[in-house]
Amino acid sequence: MSSSPRRRILSPRRPPRRGIVIAVIVLAAVIVVGAIAGVGIAVTQGVHAMLAQPPAVGTTVIAPQQSKARIALENLPMDADATAGTTYLAAQPTAYWLTPEQDPIGTVGATVLDLIAQARDQNRATAMVVYGLPDRDCGNHSAGGLSPADYPRWVAEIGKALKTAPDQQKIIILEPDSIALTSECGDVATRAGFLSGAVDALSSTATWIYIDGGHSAWHSPDEMAQLIRQMGIIDRVRGVATNVSNYQSTYDEFAYAHALSDRLGGTHAIIDTSRNGVATAGATWCNPSGQRVGDATGTFGDDVVDTNLWIKPPGESDGVCNGGPAAGLWWPAAAAELTSGVR
Repeated sequence: MSSSPRRRILSPRRPPRRGIVIAVIVLAAVIVVGAIAGVGIAVTQGVHAMLAQPPAVGTTVIAPQQSKARIALENLPMDADATAGTTYLAAQPTAYWLTPEQDPIGTVGATVLDLIAQARDQNRATAMVVYGLPDRDCGNHSAGGLSPADYPRWVAEIGKALKTAPDQQKIIILEPDSIALTSECGDVATRAGFLSGAVDALSSTATWIYIDGGHSAWHSPDEMAQLIRQMGIIDRVRGVATNVSNYQSTYDEFAYAHALSDRLGGTHAIIDTSRNGVATAGATWCNPSGQRVGDATGTFGDDVVDTNLWIKPPGESDGVCNGGPAAGLWWPAAAAELTSGVR
């Protein structure tokens, strides 16, 4: 009888233990590094939040390279007086107005990043006006704005850019006239919804938001405070901006800001002094003659008024009135007059 061949019974191969150990070590290292990075980011953000300071006396903002004064110097024929006035204004620290007409969806974020870069290079703050609300200006000289669908996208793009710079002081003036005009157009709930969404989108470390506070020659403090309360956002922002694009005196605006603060739980304020150097315009708000630039940004402040700021760029028209071109266009004659005896 022939013997049958023996069969080798193969046992399952065990994975090499060394490979398992290495894999576990690598995974643990990745987890540890990720945890350390997360803690580092959290600590950095916490430090930035602790160090963030609101605007105050001495705050200096950039003179934006994109200002219409600079663009006019390069592209607009002007006489000697207007050129001198425009040159002076181009060098002054002033807020930059973000509008959907000039900085639409898809490009506005890049503009904000560029403004922040300028501020970082100059060791200054940046001041921006967000001005694109649906039914903006209630159909007046600055009419326009975005559609209800596009406005949240636009402010979200701005907010995303702001969040990249927790180390930089950023001053945001949110939708001038939007609250003071509520009694004249639109409905409170709709406008409040847009502004609330904008505050959520724009809020970030070292970003100081001021909402519309009207001015001392418009609504009374009681009336304006009531309009502001109806928006439901005053407790989520730094305060209110007053006298934006207007000509009322700094003294009157300080008193008005204090009256609003008393009625709004101690909120803060920032005051536009860009064109109130003589403050003789009274109730005329559209290109009144005989006006001059006011005190420079960061000159005044107290426990309520954080400081003053040039918010409306002097030299830009208020609208087609008193000889001026369309709202926001550079007006050489105004640049000359507003800086007469100052430059």
